[in-house]
Amino acid sequence: MAQVLEFKLPDLGEGLTEAEIVRWLVAVGDVVAIDQPVVEVETAKAMVEVPCPYGGVVTARYGEEGTELPVGAPLLTVAVGGTGAPEELAEAAPGATPAAGRADAESAVSSEYSGNVLVGYGTAGPAARRRRVRHTNPAAVQAPTAASAPAAERSPAAARTSVAASAAPAAPVTAPAAGGHAGPVPVISPLVRKLARDRGLDLREVRGSGPEGLILRADVELALAALEQPAAAPAPAPSTAAAPVATVGERVPLRGVRGAVADKLSRSRTEIPDATCWVDADATELMAARAAMNAAGGPKISLLALLARICVHALARFPELNSTVDTAAREIVRLPSVHLGFAAQTPRGLVVPVVKDAGSRTAESLTEEFARLTEAARQGAITPADLTGGTFTLNNYGVFGVDGSTPIINHPEAAMLGVGRIIPKPWVHQGELAVRQVVQLSLTFDHRVCDGGTAGGFLRYVADCVEQPAVLLRTV
Repeated sequence: MAQVLEFKLPDLGEGLTEAEIVRWLVAVGDVVAIDQPVVEVETAKAMVEVPCPYGGVVTARYGEEGTELPVGAPLLTVAVGGTGAPEELAEAAPGATPAAGRADAESAVSSEYSGNVLVGYGTAGPAARRRRVRHTNPAAVQAPTAASAPAAERSPAAARTSVAASAAPAAPVTAPAAGGHAGPVPVISPLVRKLARDRGLDLREVRGSGPEGLILRADVELALAALEQPAAAPAPAPSTAAAPVATVGERVPLRGVRGAVADKLSRSRTEIPDATCWVDADATELMAARAAMNAAGGPKISLLALLARICVHALARFPELNSTVDTAAREIVRLPSVHLGFAAQTPRGLVVPVVKDAGSRTAESLTEEFARLTEAARQGAITPADLTGGTFTLNNYGVFGVDGSTPIINHPEAAMLGVGRIIPKPWVHQGELAVRQVVQLSLTFDHRVCDGGTAGGFLRYVADCVEQPAVLLRTV
């Protein structure tokens, strides 16, 4: 008497709870072998062929293509055992008589169950009935199965299983390894079973790391990786010294200036909740004013000095940005004087010299101090006093040919003004399109000392001064 077993949509693992039927791979009346894929489903993560753990005749399918089913819903039913196999089973065995063919058919649909365990499915039949990969090792343990009979004596289902097994890459297997499985193989997901089947891996040789020895995807991938690796070299004798640890690439110690910069920047990123805003400005008038000043004779005025003057005036209007945060006391400390740091690239790395009392200096004095500190930094003769005490930093990264940046604040300061390159660009000037000298300005600020309105007001004032600098270019 045939027994009808219901195959439900198994737990496909990885937190998936439903799947959509994409394509049926079998029809009602088809004979299926153990672990034969019967339906292709699509989950939220992948397209998966679902194998059936039973061998027999398909008696019903549930759900049309395009239907979404939850995990645990019936997929199909399979009749196993009995004498109700289709007549075409007899014709599928070459050289067999109808009586012998029917006997083979009955053997094909007798009570066969997968030795691999899906969620919700156990193993009702003996382990010897499992489909197994053909072994190439003569010493392999062979159990009497339908696949071991001559081809003319096999049932079509058993022959199909044998063909599928022989098509897979053969893996030399002797006896189950330590920690392997002599009985049913506990595999929780058909995805894992398919991966092992496609790669010719005998799951009985895999040690499961899941609960109660369940074999997970990671276990299969680890076993496959071990098989693909070349044979390990013999272990050295105990007296042999251990080989040094392999290194990749060049190792550069974080010492000196580089180490100090690394520590300071790391601390800044850790402690300061920074934000950045930026704006484009027409610097044509600023460039013209500098050219006129330098054409009048006397010491040349640098562009950095003019930008420093603008920063000093802006900080007088927005003193929140000339401050620091005392985290221990939970206080914002607004500083009375502007000690202006500026980023300088040197052969030893990035340093930030500080121009003390920048607010009281003229453009000419600022130019001289910038030149002195830059030269001292390049020569390696700058003193620690020249590198400390800054309250605000001016970063002219335009000298590197870039337009914008989001720099890291020079801890413990509260803000940094960035200046990009000044280049000709199309610009609407006095209602008409013209080619103007345009610069991008950015302000990175500590959001603890002020909100976006203050930061935006500061940056907008700087941009206005860049576009109309005449009132700020007085010298003493």
